[in-house]
Amino acid sequence: MDLSLVIVSVAAFLTPTLLARFKVSLIPTTVAEIIVGVILGRSCFNIIHINSVLNTLSTLGTIMLLFLSGMEIDFSLFKKSKPTTVLAAKKARNKTKESPLKSAIIAYSLTIVSSIILGVLFKVCGLFSDVFLSVILFATVSLGVMISILKENNLLGQSYGQTLLLFGVLGEIIPLLGLTIYSSIKSGNGGTLWLLSLVFLAAAYLLARFRNFFNVFGKLTKSTTQLDMRFAFLVIVILVVLATSVGAENILGAFLAGIVIKLLEPEEATEEKLNAIGYGFLIPFFFILTGVKLNLIALLGSKATLTLIPLLLVAFLVAKMPAYYSFKKLFSQRNALAGTFLVETTMTLVISGVAVAQNIHALNNQQGGALTLAAVLTCLIGPMLFKKLYQPKDEQLPKTIVHIIGTTVTSVATCHQLPHDWYDTRLYTRHSESYETYKNSAPVTLLDTMEPSALIKQGIFDTDILVITDLHSKINYSLAVAAKKYGVERVLVRLDDPDPNEIDVMKKELTNLKIEYFNTFDTGVGVFRTAIESPEVLRFITSTTSSLFEVTMTNARFDGSLIPDLPETDEVVISKIVRNGKFVDPRDDLRLQLGDHLIMAGPREVVSRLRLLLDNQLG
Repeated sequence: MDLSLVIVSVAAFLTPTLLARFKVSLIPTTVAEIIVGVILGRSCFNIIHINSVLNTLSTLGTIMLLFLSGMEIDFSLFKKSKPTTVLAAKKARNKTKESPLKSAIIAYSLTIVSSIILGVLFKVCGLFSDVFLSVILFATVSLGVMISILKENNLLGQSYGQTLLLFGVLGEIIPLLGLTIYSSIKSGNGGTLWLLSLVFLAAAYLLARFRNFFNVFGKLTKSTTQLDMRFAFLVIVILVVLATSVGAENILGAFLAGIVIKLLEPEEATEEKLNAIGYGFLIPFFFILTGVKLNLIALLGSKATLTLIPLLLVAFLVAKMPAYYSFKKLFSQRNALAGTFLVETTMTLVISGVAVAQNIHALNNQQGGALTLAAVLTCLIGPMLFKKLYQPKDEQLPKTIVHIIGTTVTSVATCHQLPHDWYDTRLYTRHSESYETYKNSAPVTLLDTMEPSALIKQGIFDTDILVITDLHSKINYSLAVAAKKYGVERVLVRLDDPDPNEIDVMKKELTNLKIEYFNTFDTGVGVFRTAIESPEVLRFITSTTSSLFEVTMTNARFDGSLIPDLPETDEVVISKIVRNGKFVDPRDDLRLQLGDHLIMAGPREVVSRLRLLLDNQLG
């Protein structure tokens, strides 16, 4: 039995276990694995000896790391939807021009500029003669380390995490292509660069040929065949082998394979199995063996290396610092700085780049060692500073705007009881006596007219939820229809007309327009029936300390998740799920879908955290 294989396996198991046991949150798991590798490797105890098996596992870990990186991209960020209503167009104009994609592109463009400046400075100072290679290495981002940390902090489903992820994608794929071109030219194979396009063509062919694979073949899979997993690894093998055959790096093929599988929209269960194989088995081997391969004694024994290490470390850090000015347009200054430190992580491609450059004699051993050690140090400094600086509370969900037309004792009480950190509520009335009665106790505005055009001009229809509770049903009906056509997402209207035939006509039209309606009689009967049939439910409805809450699931990260897999669900009770207008029982085997409305009861602070996580409207 290979003792080194056993030691690495034990280290892969114990490292995250001990971090969790002693509550060490400042050091990311991936960074801790590198440190463990350094301790067990040539730099310290030297009890792990690299052999063909460990080399193979490390290579497979690299491939899986880049494959899963490609699968983490949220491609909905690249889509632009054209506004279909007046209100949607107005919101689009008023919304900040910044977006995760734009912010990431600007931030990385600034990184490229600063990397070029640093490359020129290093050449002038005689530290590196090859500016192009310097730019490639300074502009590199360790996407795998970033994703591990974003996963640990549940940030990949938010625009903050997606912005950093997109920056990392650019910082991985652009230097990767640059390194491929560089090595081809330096090794005298520049004439075969066109072969690189074959990898992208193969990825496009696989995407087009297997467009409906997970819908069709997924039904045929069994526990003994696992067709989804076989297909995923088939795509990886094809693109990795093709990439290496045309002179590119294997990680380019792996990354493209991840993109292909992501665009084919696999089920959540498939993604979970791939993550389990990657993060549970292969990827820890890559990080631990990266530390094992470092020989700090030899590196630190050279004066030239000792001089280069701090200079290169500063260069790696300075190259990404201009990204802060782009990030702070979307996020708080503290979180923008935290994100900047996270994108400082530079290791995976630097290690590959150093090996390639040394093979073509573009770097000497001292330069290569200094680059490797400086890159590893960025993976220690960047994540730790990110964990220290990042504040989740800075990225709060925007308040839901609620406008209520019709000021009564009930509407005023509702305005007071709605959580003020969740809702921004305003009342409107056309009756001067109601205005005079409630103006000192609630945010009430007196209306001169109830004409829809006038209300639009005053901005009353510029809201997320419009509640119309005037006494006259015909006025309420016309306002509701006008508001829905204007683009108000949710409209609730009171219908108390005594003519049943007229009410039926109104209800049909409101139903077609997806407008919610109610009348005071039915509402009263419903509460009375609940008091008789379900006293505990009535207690929740009428209690001022305990409440029922509704959370809308819009975070694509949890699409397809099981209810028991949601965080903190042991502290809340999910009583119903509303899906496409129908009530669904929240069974443990029910998979959530985007747009589900979760009706739950529990501590308000816990529900607030769940809402922030599931109702993903940041940015």
